[in-house]
Amino acid sequence: MLSSITFQAAVLATALAGGLYMAWNIGANDVANSMSTAVGAKAITYKQAIIIASILTVLGAVLVGEHVTATVKGGIFDPEAVPRTALALGSLSAVIAAALWVTVATWKSLPISTSHSIIGAMLGFGLVAGGPSIIGWDTLGRVILSWITSPISGAIISFLIFSLIVRIIFNSEDPFNTIKKISPLFIGATFFIISLSLLYQTALSFRLFGRYPTNLEAIVLSLAIGGLFGIIGKPILVRGIERGDDYEGVENVFKNLQIITSCFVAFSHGANDVANAIGPLMLAVENAMPIGEPLPFYLSGNYLLLMGGVGIAIGISTWGYRVMKTVGFSVTKLTNSRGFAVDFGAATTILVASKLGMPISTSHTVVGAVVGVGLARGLEAIDLSVIRRIVISWLITVPIAAITCVIIYLGMNFFV
Repeated sequence: MLSSITFQAAVLATALAGGLYMAWNIGANDVANSMSTAVGAKAITYKQAIIIASILTVLGAVLVGEHVTATVKGGIFDPEAVPRTALALGSLSAVIAAALWVTVATWKSLPISTSHSIIGAMLGFGLVAGGPSIIGWDTLGRVILSWITSPISGAIISFLIFSLIVRIIFNSEDPFNTIKKISPLFIGATFFIISLSLLYQTALSFRLFGRYPTNLEAIVLSLAIGGLFGIIGKPILVRGIERGDDYEGVENVFKNLQIITSCFVAFSHGANDVANAIGPLMLAVENAMPIGEPLPFYLSGNYLLLMGGVGIAIGISTWGYRVMKTVGFSVTKLTNSRGFAVDFGAATTILVASKLGMPISTSHTVVGAVVGVGLARGLEAIDLSVIRRIVISWLITVPIAAITCVIIYLGMNFFV
């Protein structure tokens, strides 16, 4: 048996290491697939993707990540129904189990869901520690529903956007001049959604205004910001772009647009998926400390969110290329206009889910959006064998993570 002080130190050290390891896996898998469309469409290079994702993922995690962290931390099962020592060990087991499976999937270049992994692991622990009665089946049902709806939403939005691009721009008499005229709408829409995600009941909006803005205030201010960026962004967007042939000129404009949406995707990813590493970590840390004793400042929520963001940035810089190749080059052929539609559809879905506190799958959403763009060109434009491998990996993620977590937890519990 370990003394209370030794147990506390061991849990804190393992929690930090496990959370960082999980964050690294999120960067290597989820962030990589979220940036893969921009690289696949050659809007940005792999090195540029690393820089963009690293900076904006950290910002998204710190500024907007607290909503989903709360869901992962206490929404899968009732923490009050589990003894504190068991809760600390179970949370550690969940992080380690989920991270191990994501590592295997990344090694196989499969864009799985880290949300599936961590929630499956937490579910496995909850069932062993307290039985079905402590599981938050309503919350779990909403989460599972979001896993189903997220790829469908991403596919529908990207399908509609790309179909609109084809109809209004590519089928017009002068596609190049058409995209130049309506580009402010695309820029404005992108910045409207980004602004709304920052202003609607976030820690950032509270610090800026001293209170949470009302829904109407957030929408009006976001519309103003989107309109401003739409106006000032147009000359920057089309600067130096020559017509060439119509198709080339339009794609060059969309190349610049996709750089903006790539930033959008990276930020929204940090807002949602940092919870997969930090939610269980916070649960382990809080239950390892004596009741009533304050947490050290470096274990407070914002510092842990920052650590998660940094871990994600390291993950994409080291192993992210493996999954990026699958999503960016293997599912369907991407151009800048298609990539823009994918990014916008995926990021919009992810950010809306983040505001609802739903830890959806970035992988599901991005892959769904890629498939949606592919379907706009016909079923033959999609490599169904790649999709089949991806879907199989999604289906086995929850049971594998749950079983692995139970094994690790029982082993830890035996020794402690």
